[in-house]
Amino acid sequence: MINRTIMRIKILQVLYSFYKGDGKSLPDAEKELLHNFERTYDLYFHLFLLSIELTNFAAGRIDARRNKYRPTEEDLNPNTRFIDNLFIKQLSNHREFKQIIADRNISWDNNRDALKDIFEELIESDVYKGYMKKPSYGIELDKSFWRQVFLEFIPTSVALEETLEEQCMHWCDSLEMTASFVAKTIRYFRRNNRGQPIFLPMFKNEDDWDYSRKLFRSAIENAHEYLHIIDETTRNWELDRMADMDILIMQMALAEIFNFPAIPVSVTLNEYINIAKTYSTENSGTFVNGVLDKVVKQLREENKLIKVIMPNENKEPRTKHKEPRRGKPD
Repeated sequence: MINRTIMRIKILQVLYSFYKGDGKSLPDAEKELLHNFERTYDLYFHLFLLSIELTNFAAGRIDARRNKYRPTEEDLNPNTRFIDNLFIKQLSNHREFKQIIADRNISWDNNRDALKDIFEELIESDVYKGYMKKPSYGIELDKSFWRQVFLEFIPTSVALEETLEEQCMHWCDSLEMTASFVAKTIRYFRRNNRGQPIFLPMFKNEDDWDYSRKLFRSAIENAHEYLHIIDETTRNWELDRMADMDILIMQMALAEIFNFPAIPVSVTLNEYINIAKTYSTENSGTFVNGVLDKVVKQLREENKLIKVIMPNENKEPRTKHKEPRRGKPD
């Protein structure tokens, strides 16, 4: 579930914290990085649970209106399509999901007011209104609705963003991409999974943690070499005049270029240019692009850029994704 794009962002956040912190050791920083990955994986299940909690909230509201002193005809005969959603009924009774929620101690119990605000936003959305007017019923339609919710509504919900920021400062950075993985999981959700895992694992490949750890360590341990390369490439710009985030992004990019020969240079450049556009200044994307392009050309001229093709090893996924929201790592 945590792909290379999310990994790079989380590594940048911990790298920023490492340099701006209070002398944290490298092993402690690595533990923080792994913890951030775990918290991102928590968000994946947190969002699944949100769908159940919103359904329960809607059911409670319908019951309250039915039991009013003078209920209207609409109160007594509401449209129950939302609370009767077959996918939610399956998810609520799914043994694996209930066990995961219990093991990871995931809950919305301390955010009941936020649920109300999120629900109020949801019922005003075109996704919700269109679903409630559908003339047909069925599990595929119900799954399709929640996929739309996670792809279109969840990434734009102001109420959800506010409550996530209170719970984990880095969750909003991964919200849109994590919501897309929830939607992907819903698409392949089946009533009888015969003991097969339904939910995505934290890492797609066994070597993903090794990749993250090696990239993080290299960015720190070889910082002097990478900063020297950046300095030589930007002779008209002294390092202390550059944005700190730009330097860290290029430091990471060089660490990846030098240490992962199976990752195409074009992939590395595109990833870090996008990160610069999102997490640094308005002109950082262009600046980082220009510097890294010069560095790569120089390395090629000096035959110092070694890239190899290794089937099924360290290949970058071709998953399309939108850029995460703007904001500096804390």
